[in-house]
Amino acid sequence: MTATQIIVALIVGYGLGSIPFGLVLGKLAGTDVRTIGSGNIGATNVLRTGRKGLALATLLGDMFKGTAAVLLMRAWGGEDLGLIAGFAAVLGHVFPVWLKFKGGKGVATYIGVLIGVSWPIAAAFGAIWAAVAALTRYSSLSGLIASAATPALLWYFAGNHPALLFVVLTVLVWIMHRGNIARLLAGTEPKIGKKAEEKAETATPSS
Repeated sequence: MTATQIIVALIVGYGLGSIPFGLVLGKLAGTDVRTIGSGNIGATNVLRTGRKGLALATLLGDMFKGTAAVLLMRAWGGEDLGLIAGFAAVLGHVFPVWLKFKGGKGVATYIGVLIGVSWPIAAAFGAIWAAVAALTRYSSLSGLIASAATPALLWYFAGNHPALLFVVLTVLVWIMHRGNIARLLAGTEPKIGKKAEEKAETATPSS
């Protein structure tokens, strides 16, 4: 890798990651998701509008912008360049310049990057998420548990560099979910499928 390639990977990854699909698709559908529930632009908050199709479209958009960043830069400059772009994509989703650096929690884009890095581990992430969600109905808890398992799975099956990337991304995701963790401990975290409350929550859910 050259310095130029690294800079390009960071720019491309961040640019793709910062596309606010929840906001864009919501506005096209006549809804500003920033006025719903917690005001977060991610799929979990979009689901609180009661529009499952809109939430699914947001989820897919937020996921595959991460996948695209990894695959594009890996095809251009190799695996490590793809990892750098994936890191930047998650940063772009969490801290988008277009929204004054106030984005989503990063889980969907985290999954998308994981698909680009190792789709079997991404499938394992999905299975863990689904199992925890079925048992608890908490999207945030499902993402936290699945993300905690991801670096270890990558280290065993995919190598040190992908595992190291996802250690960093998992720490970021957990930091962004600190409000959710506090609500989980207090028993006040909203469950999957709960529609928006008239008064926004003080912290955002998983996205």
